[in-house]
Amino acid sequence: MRRIETSGKTVEEAIEIGLNELDVNRTEVEIEVVSKGKTGILGIRSEPAKVTLTVVEKPTDLVKVATDTLQKLVARMDVSVFVNLINVHNEEIGGPSFEIDGEDAGLLIGRKGQTMRSLQFITTMISSNKLEDQVRIDLDVAGYKSRRYDSLANLAYKVAEQVVDTGNSITLEPMPANERRIIHVTLADDQRVSSVSSGRGDSRKVTINPSE
Repeated sequence: MRRIETSGKTVEEAIEIGLNELDVNRTEVEIEVVSKGKTGILGIRSEPAKVTLTVVEKPTDLVKVATDTLQKLVARMDVSVFVNLINVHNEEIGGPSFEIDGEDAGLLIGRKGQTMRSLQFITTMISSNKLEDQVRIDLDVAGYKSRRYDSLANLAYKVAEQVVDTGNSITLEPMPANERRIIHVTLADDQRVSSVSSGRGDSRKVTINPSE
């Protein structure tokens, strides 16, 4: 397995240096951002961005198609971003994981991650049609999903304590399936409470109940 760590003024520059050194393209490497670096003031206390690139010896057709699809979609949006392959096979979802980052990445998150989810859905649909098979991918933008999941886990703990203290059920705001799952998984081992989803479509909510 070929793996290198490179640095540059920006994450994108560090990635490009690594790609050139390895003589590969983005569909052939998993990219881990070690540090986004710091610009400092007048160059004082600035730190370079660092990334680790790991060569994927045999990229799957799904990785190639999904990467190409994502890159073409964001190119049409006229935004300054780049697409990174984070994991060639995320066992939890059964497909590759990608992250979009860069100067305009925030524009692709949208209100409560709606733009990001739409981009993931469109990429999945196009890739499925091209490969003539149902596929799954995971997409994060500038670490939004990771931060959101941490926030939801903390929310679950806090609400569970309120439910235990008051003895009353509490229903959370509507959430997409992946976010409801975080609530359920976080509270799965807490025998003091139980969680259940109800409603339809985008209106589905999680209710946390005190255990009987």
